[in-house]
Amino acid sequence: MTKIQFRRKLIVIILLCVAVTGAVVRHYAERGTTTRDIATLLMVLWVPIIGNVIAWLIGRLPRRAPPPEPVTFDALGAFTPHLLADITLRPPALPVHDVPLGAGEYRCALVIDNQGFSARWFVPQGEVLERGKAHALDIEFLTPDLAKPRFPQGADFRVLVGDSFIADGRVLQPL
Repeated sequence: MTKIQFRRKLIVIILLCVAVTGAVVRHYAERGTTTRDIATLLMVLWVPIIGNVIAWLIGRLPRRAPPPEPVTFDALGAFTPHLLADITLRPPALPVHDVPLGAGEYRCALVIDNQGFSARWFVPQGEVLERGKAHALDIEFLTPDLAKPRFPQGADFRVLVGDSFIADGRVLQPL
């Protein structure tokens, strides 16, 4: 036990004794006397310590295990396509952003009706996706068991990135 912990325990014990003494004196004192008022004041000295005692008791309660980390594409490893889709990028809100998408991985949510499903696709090295033109892409779902039934051949969907719909799509073939 450290010096500070010992001092804290000693202060709590002393204030508890003062409060108990005040309660006993208050019990036997006449109503309306100064002695009774001082005894009440001694009892009130215990109030700030009650919060510390309650916090200590709460700290002793067992904690629930933290929720499991959500599944991410990084945990899935290699790219496994679940869907072949025709994607047409929408024109951006700002003309300065009207550039084709370069090679790399793109993560998004595919929205069909009012449900969204996390997905990703790759643009191969040396290729770009021009806006306004349809491009056939392989798409992987984060949770294929939930998503694949909602994306039959010919289904139309929207591509959501952040809070903006950036593209429209149509399922060419479930894989």
